[in-house]
Amino acid sequence: MKAIICEKFGMPESLIFGDLPDPKINSNQVLIEVAACGVNFPDTLIIQGKYQFKPDLPFSPGGEVAGKVIDLGEKVKNYQIGDSVLALCGWGGFAEKVAVDVNRIFALPKGIPAEIAATTLYTYGTSFHALKDRGKLKSGETLLVLGAAGGVGLAAVELGKLMGAKVIAVASSQEKLELCREKGATATINYESEDLKSRIKELTNGNGADVIFDPVGGHYSEPAFRSIAWKGRYLVVGFANGEIPKIPLNLPLLKGASIVGVFWGQFSKLEQEKSTENIFQLMKMIREGKIKQHIGKRYPLDEAPEALRTMMDRKMLGKGVVLVK
Repeated sequence: MKAIICEKFGMPESLIFGDLPDPKINSNQVLIEVAACGVNFPDTLIIQGKYQFKPDLPFSPGGEVAGKVIDLGEKVKNYQIGDSVLALCGWGGFAEKVAVDVNRIFALPKGIPAEIAATTLYTYGTSFHALKDRGKLKSGETLLVLGAAGGVGLAAVELGKLMGAKVIAVASSQEKLELCREKGATATINYESEDLKSRIKELTNGNGADVIFDPVGGHYSEPAFRSIAWKGRYLVVGFANGEIPKIPLNLPLLKGASIVGVFWGQFSKLEQEKSTENIFQLMKMIREGKIKQHIGKRYPLDEAPEALRTMMDRKMLGKGVVLVK
């Protein structure tokens, strides 16, 4: 089968487009013919050997796919050959076929295209879990989203608006902020040209943000936290900036605030019933037109390394998707 191959850990430019043997499935797996695979920040870490899980070499990156079931393990009872599914494979998705554990597969509702399904779980799944389960976001509260024009950030903007919050989007260009406004941001901050801390205070009448969604990290995290409201919740989603910030612990004490970790991948494994319920709710929102993924760019399989480079350079608006079939 054709695949993007990581033969040694490194940058996207070290990946090659070539052939790998078809995956073999065990009794609790299904084999999926991949139609589309989402492009996600963890993919950029996996190819460098920096993620929580390190696959054996050689492998294909790509952790979020949609496609059709073409083979079943003998213990798989809930799916049939020909079923349309979306799946969390972890890696292996930038290929024509991928083997996935049956407990990481979800039936794809009719009417949802493969490219939408393959770009929903990581971004909307993460953001919905963060805002609903970890941040306990309430209608009428103020939500501040850092890195708001990226995949998870834009999903947080859209979901926050849907949940009744006043959403302040923070990004690095007017083009990105305009996209955030289209998705429902009430106010915006360009942190390349505006002072983040003072602008947050100004936009919240000195009260600060009730919930801060941070998938970026780096040197903007501390000024954002210094602008959090009393009893605010600071959601640590990721470190796209590449720098893990150090927050002085007197700040949560003085603010009566919480620093809350958001690890959606682990949540989806350890709390499968609750995670599945969230995914069903998201699929319902998509079918009803309440949320709509913004696909920044579509890539053929052989251009997947370019998609990862765009992600690493933080130039991707919304979500990228690799179309395999």
